[in-house]
Amino acid sequence: MVTELKTKQLTWWPSPAKLNLFLHINGQYENGYHQLQSLFQLLDFGDELAFEVNNSGKVHLANPIEGVPDSDNLIIKAALLLKQTAPSPEAERFGCTIYLKKKLPMGGGIGGGSSNAATTLLVLNHLWKCNLDLDTLAKLGLSLGADVPIFIYGKTAFAEGVGEKLNFTSVPSSYYLVVFPNCHVSTADIFKDPDLPRNTPKIDFSEYQFSNTRNDCQKLVCERHVDVANALQWLLEYAPSRMTGTGACIFAMFEHKKDALHVQSLLPNKMTSFVAKGVDSSPLHNQIQAHI
Repeated sequence: MVTELKTKQLTWWPSPAKLNLFLHINGQYENGYHQLQSLFQLLDFGDELAFEVNNSGKVHLANPIEGVPDSDNLIIKAALLLKQTAPSPEAERFGCTIYLKKKLPMGGGIGGGSSNAATTLLVLNHLWKCNLDLDTLAKLGLSLGADVPIFIYGKTAFAEGVGEKLNFTSVPSSYYLVVFPNCHVSTADIFKDPDLPRNTPKIDFSEYQFSNTRNDCQKLVCERHVDVANALQWLLEYAPSRMTGTGACIFAMFEHKKDALHVQSLLPNKMTSFVAKGVDSSPLHNQIQAHI
């Protein structure tokens, strides 16, 4: 745990959540990866990270995530990858202690781990004075996970390919009630399932409407996870709702924050939730710009 004194001394950097407002699986590549289309919407809510840089040459996570060894932790992997790539003769001396305030559920499909990796790359690129541009950082991020580049660029975007081909855009401002049904969905298992639809026709992004899209993973996840199915059925009584990514989180869309908060107040107690606003520019990018 981060002590109260230490918390006051640190600069905390946002690691925002994302939603897939839709997810269509168009096919599958020979290497096993899936060809998809999606719309990434960043939120003004997420985890937070703080970094104490030093010259130890070592990267240390002060409060590790239970059950996730450093060798699998995207935060550590991102920092080490940046050290290896940094165009500086002193890069081997780059070190830091990293602190994490974890608010986003793991396995929720809202990008917690990918966002943590992107925040690590972006902030340490700034603090270590690596001076790598966004395209270079996005390529590094893609090697860590398909969703990392969207957080590197920090903008609302339509995505194609495996999620790395981004077309930046904007959508009408909305508030989202995001609900985590307290179960874990394995992305790998969903994408391996033979019953996953893999032939949805591509759409023209200029014709996107929430009502004429869907999440191709949703039916399969709901069949496997009754908690997801029940939560989605409950939310649909109040607002347009959908699962994000491969789940388990689902979201309902509202024009006004007060309406989202009202429905949140009615949720069964066992459901974890938060209300957030969709943003066209990542709060992390805004904070970094303020520090330059």
